[in-house]
Amino acid sequence: MNLSPDKKIAGILVPLFALRGENDLGIGDLGALREFIDWAAEIGFELVQLLPINETGTDNSPYNAISAMAIEPTTLHLAPNSPGDLTRNDFDAVIADIDLATLRHGEVKYRQVKKLKRRLLEKAFANFSGHAGKERQSEFVQFCEEEASWLDDYALFRVLMEENEESAAWTRWPAQHQSISRARVWLHDLPQDRQAAIAERQNLFRYVQWLAHQQWREIKSYAEEREVALMGDIPFGVSYYSADVFARPDEFVLDWSGGAPPELYFKDDEFTQKWGQNWGIPLYRWETMRANNFQWWRERVRAVRRIFHLFRIDHVLGFYRLYAFPWRPRKNKQFLALDRQEMLERTGGRAPHFAPRDDETPGNCEANKHDGEEYLRVVLEEAGATRVIGEDLGTVPEYVRPNLRSLGIAGFKIPQWEVHNEQVTPGDKYERLSVATYTTHDHKPIRALWEEAFERPAATSDQSRYELAKIAVFAGFDPKIDKINFEKDFYPAIMEALFKSEAWIAIVMITDLLAQKYRFNVPGTAANLNWTRRLQSSVAQLRSSPKTQARMRLIHNLLEKSGRI
Repeated sequence: MNLSPDKKIAGILVPLFALRGENDLGIGDLGALREFIDWAAEIGFELVQLLPINETGTDNSPYNAISAMAIEPTTLHLAPNSPGDLTRNDFDAVIADIDLATLRHGEVKYRQVKKLKRRLLEKAFANFSGHAGKERQSEFVQFCEEEASWLDDYALFRVLMEENEESAAWTRWPAQHQSISRARVWLHDLPQDRQAAIAERQNLFRYVQWLAHQQWREIKSYAEEREVALMGDIPFGVSYYSADVFARPDEFVLDWSGGAPPELYFKDDEFTQKWGQNWGIPLYRWETMRANNFQWWRERVRAVRRIFHLFRIDHVLGFYRLYAFPWRPRKNKQFLALDRQEMLERTGGRAPHFAPRDDETPGNCEANKHDGEEYLRVVLEEAGATRVIGEDLGTVPEYVRPNLRSLGIAGFKIPQWEVHNEQVTPGDKYERLSVATYTTHDHKPIRALWEEAFERPAATSDQSRYELAKIAVFAGFDPKIDKINFEKDFYPAIMEALFKSEAWIAIVMITDLLAQKYRFNVPGTAANLNWTRRLQSSVAQLRSSPKTQARMRLIHNLLEKSGRI
């Protein structure tokens, strides 16, 4: 596939869980993604961007996975004879007592969906264990051997989660489970029949990962046939409560929590405005990772490279320096009302800060740039021909973007944020090695901004008008846009401006493409709807809807006009 920045292309960003397939099991999966790839190709898009696909914990956030390597099992397409170990009789028996209409309606019901898919996978594994031929058994063994460096630790971690009511919070497990070395001793001392049962359970988790790798590689090949590239996502951090931290604690700093500095832009969250975003991710012990040639990072890049044609690193700024909190996120509320002196008294004098150093002096800037470049060269070396994109949004030091460009890493352009000397940067001034988009999964969709600004003015309407005014200028309008029509005037103009920009990739968030108002995540919050919202229509319904067809004809024409087809 030609993914050279010399060729401008356009893509759609969609969370996989949000897709609706014709026969899904309450969550978007690889069957729905296959349908979506077809639809994207028909419109003229040559890229589909996804959020991280790693296995999630109880908060269901793709950016807080319980493994940086393991694939989320709910992404698998499960149907009669898919996988081949799942018979129609087994499938029908499992779903016989499931109200699929209710499961598919509305938001993702993770508890029920995960339970249902687990039961189907257990049936498939039982059939595989009892009836699979030698060739398939051999393929499974080979996969387990090739992936053993992470897969064995992950399988033990998953068993320990089951032993502890599916909780990944290993610090709250019984003492004999709280480190991987103690857990192995505990396992060794169990009666033989219990050891055998646990070994079988570990093999179930290995089997699920084998299936996941097979299905994801097949969808990658299918996307290539349709000339659509798949873009993956690697979060900079990894969850504190993950198999990775549990198995390799020496490679992480566990008494500091990584995040982002205070951001006044996040009006939805008072804590973020005052203290910043406390993601709870442990910091890296880079010197320890360097000693083993950054083995963990290399494995992580290889895992995403096998499945995607290119990938984005979320919060690439973390490679240069990371904002660190001396408390875990669960204590955020305790610090919200405190002033700085009260905070220092509570933490014993430890304050949130950039680690390993801030950017307050030229020497610090140079040291941070040197470190970031070293670590990113490891990523690029392991990525090989796979293109790498860096999400470089937020408080960005001056040295970062030039350094990313020198490494061949494309950065992001959010048109309403690209303002210099109080002037919105026109799209024809964008560097070719960049990715332009109006919104991501963390932002309010443009249609929601419009409603707040002009249709249902709310407390945030001034901010919404301000953002829309900058988008209007980018699209060639006068900033005073309250007299124009969204559908007739604003929507086509902003899409054309995005596609006409010089950016290598122009990406449209699915909600912006469909002019919808709902969002998938509100950063800094634990809102019930985070990571649960699904598209209101199935992919098949989108393809057959006269209204959506008309909108997509417009998009197709704009893609042609801008040279992105």
